[in-house]
Amino acid sequence: MADTIVLYATPENLNTTLLLAKFISKHYPSISVVIISTAAASSAATVPSITYHHVLPTPTLPPNFTTNHVELLFEISRLNNPNLHQALQEISHKSKIKAFVMDFFCNPAFEVSRSLNLPTYFYVSSGAFALCVFLYFPTIHETMHENIRDLKDFIHIPGCPPIFSLDFPENILIRQTNTYKHLLDVEINMRKSNGIIVNSFDVLEFRAKEALSNEKNSQNGAAEHECVRWLDSQPSDSIIFLCFGRRGLFSAEQLKEIAIGLENSGHRFLWSVRGPPGKRDLAVDDEADLDELLPEGFLERTKERGFIIKSWAPQKEVLSHDSVGGFLTHCGRSSVLEALSFGVPMIGWPLYADQRMNRVFMVEEMKVALPLEESEGGFVTAVELEKRVRELMDSQMGRAVRHRVGELKVAAEAAVRKNGSSVTALEKFVKLVARD
Repeated sequence: MADTIVLYATPENLNTTLLLAKFISKHYPSISVVIISTAAASSAATVPSITYHHVLPTPTLPPNFTTNHVELLFEISRLNNPNLHQALQEISHKSKIKAFVMDFFCNPAFEVSRSLNLPTYFYVSSGAFALCVFLYFPTIHETMHENIRDLKDFIHIPGCPPIFSLDFPENILIRQTNTYKHLLDVEINMRKSNGIIVNSFDVLEFRAKEALSNEKNSQNGAAEHECVRWLDSQPSDSIIFLCFGRRGLFSAEQLKEIAIGLENSGHRFLWSVRGPPGKRDLAVDDEADLDELLPEGFLERTKERGFIIKSWAPQKEVLSHDSVGGFLTHCGRSSVLEALSFGVPMIGWPLYADQRMNRVFMVEEMKVALPLEESEGGFVTAVELEKRVRELMDSQMGRAVRHRVGELKVAAEAAVRKNGSSVTALEKFVKLVARD
């Protein structure tokens, strides 16, 4: 029977899991990779050695189940354990499962894989700094008897820069929540697992990797978008790109402030605009909505140096374009790594989940981004946005960030070449799971 590695992902982290699958397949095509999830992933079908099993249904939630998005991911995984058990048994009849690798939101599946005696690994798409926080989380829990939210001070974690208490993900700020308990359980199972795979490369998070080691813890191109054609006509490194992920929605008031800040900065921009919360995403031909959301006359005044994308943006194509010189991002891990791989310096504007913590790493440790100062409620003024765009694109500070990102671009390329750190780590993992 063929050797197989099974990857199990929630819809939240399916894209990064697909990247891991393709990375394994590229360097070890003889090993079959099977992906299990409840979400569709048609791009997996383009790689012969990757099989996508859309076998897990979305389970029926208990009556009156209302909670936050993160707890929902854990709950869906828990309810799907019987389906997962059946799927793994079916796969094992056709191939030899050498490793079961799961997204950490799939933590309830740990009991399933261990009951089947499968070598079990966690996949942390948030990176090595975030893993340091995960593994240190029980220490914080045991030594602090107050909510992290109430500490209002810096917390020192091995391998990380000092992190202010309110920069931690909001889901772990309060001890009494179910999500807080879920994350404690994740850390416990991580230490019981056969290992942890991290979405990173050595030079990017060297200090974190050293701390973890010391602790003994181990595309198809999209069809050309009209914005890409517009980028073709712009000067090199002249565009600031604004894009905030799937759930990056702003109030109408905040959208106007962003527009004013961009206009006053004097810089060229490409902006992916979506409707405010409660309003549907802007349709491609919905100019009336844009006129309503943005300051009067903004589109006309900036038409020579600005381009608005109404809803979805081909982010990878944009970041890889020669004319893009800066990226205003929500600090999602995948977005950060894409920007680094193409050598694009960033401005960090975190919105949810682990993004505030990510910004700390990006600004203080990696030195690849400038921060945006926020007022109460996370609101960013036009003056602040204008200031940071000018700094990134014009100042000595911005040039230092640009130089650092350029260095990491070279390091990222080296990491995935033969004998590179990521390839070497993958080789170590494959040898570990492939041995009899």
